[in-house]
Order: sequence, then structure tokens, then C-alpha cells
Amino acid sequence: MAQGKRISSDIGDDAIKAFGAAAKLARTTAGEGQAVAAARLGVHVQTIARIESGEPGVAIGHVLGMLALYGISTTLQQRQQQPPAENGERPA
Repeated sequence: MAQGKRISSDIGDDAIKAFGAAAKLARTTAGEGQAVAAARLGVHVQTIARIESGEPGVAIGHVLGMLALYGISTTLQQRQQQPPAENGERPA
């Protein structure tokens, strides 16, 4: 896992890395370097690198801002909860 605080154990590394990969692909498809993306977003170039590497400690506003810069929208979905097990305990 990348360095940084673990925000939630419910968010898997794969999901965080998927946001970063999408941001990087959008930036490179647009033909822009990390320095240009940083200037457009108003952050340090290291923040762009952290977003693209899927580091979990990056501010969500920066991640969503970078995606928006390149026309990527996100949709929030609530997870379906699993029904309780027959013994009344929730499955792990």
C-alpha cells in the first residue's frame, strides 16, 4: 500500500488505484504533463503524482478536481447491505 493514512478499511486499494489510473489516462490522453495538470488544479506536481499512484491520503477534493479537469464524472452508489446470517450475526 502507498504511504499515507488509511482512510477506511472499507475502501480497497484497487478502488483507490482505479481513480488514479483514470486520472492519469485522462491527463496523458489530453497530451498534458503532470506540471500542467498541477498548475490547472492549483496544487503541487507531487499531488498529481500521488493522485495518479492511488495514494489513499490525497484529499478527495483534489482527486475529484483532477477527474473533473479532464471530463471524468463519478456516480455515487450506496452498497447493498447483505442480509443477516441465520444465527443473527452479520457476515464478515
